[in-house]
Amino acid sequence: MATILTIHGGYGGGWEWRDVEKELRALGHEVFRPTLTGMGERHHLGPEVGLSTHIQDVVSVIEFEDLRNIVLTGHSYSGIVVTGVADRFPDRIGLLVYIDAEVPEDGQSIVDMIPDTADIVKASSDERGHGWFDILEEVLPPEGEIDEKRRRRYISRLRPQPVATFTEPVRLTGKINEVRRAFVRCTGGSIDLGGGDLIEPYAARAKSEGWLYRELATPHDPQLFAPEEMARVLDELAATIDR
Repeated sequence: MATILTIHGGYGGGWEWRDVEKELRALGHEVFRPTLTGMGERHHLGPEVGLSTHIQDVVSVIEFEDLRNIVLTGHSYSGIVVTGVADRFPDRIGLLVYIDAEVPEDGQSIVDMIPDTADIVKASSDERGHGWFDILEEVLPPEGEIDEKRRRRYISRLRPQPVATFTEPVRLTGKINEVRRAFVRCTGGSIDLGGGDLIEPYAARAKSEGWLYRELATPHDPQLFAPEEMARVLDELAATIDR
């Protein structure tokens, strides 16, 4: 049994990973799926929230639940969040798993990694750099893969995200290099915001640096399109850590 901490992606919440949690618990794992501040059922706490708050959200779960030897997963946007967490707590992470996610370098923000969104993000900001960043049509789950009623129900629970979570850079000490990493690539359709496939450079980096690497033949949101398969991949990756 492993302790698996799943961090949701942009515009979403911990609710997205309920079906994956159900499958993982059936396989014997302990699962935590918190919602980041200003998002999901905590949307009322925005918009004066930045990346550092999201990192602290996850750090606090680890501290207060006293979690150790964790399989920490970050989907999409939360690649930057879990990177910051792992750099803070390398001794608590058994495996860091990026699920079709951005992988930042020290000093990068999401806007740095997706420069085509910079003007849109800036237009959403007030004079203090706060505000809501509306959901981009390009990142919505595509039609035709699952029952349309289910897809629409999922989309109806997505919410705009605090602007500063996209503009605040992550600060790394280098301790993340002590952490074993894995990458799960979703091959069922790319995300393109104007600069080509958004995720492919990070998948390529993972392969070139010798990370554990897996693929799922599903669109960008495996928690929606293939929760059973997503759980099986995490179960298999969890088996690679020392307990």
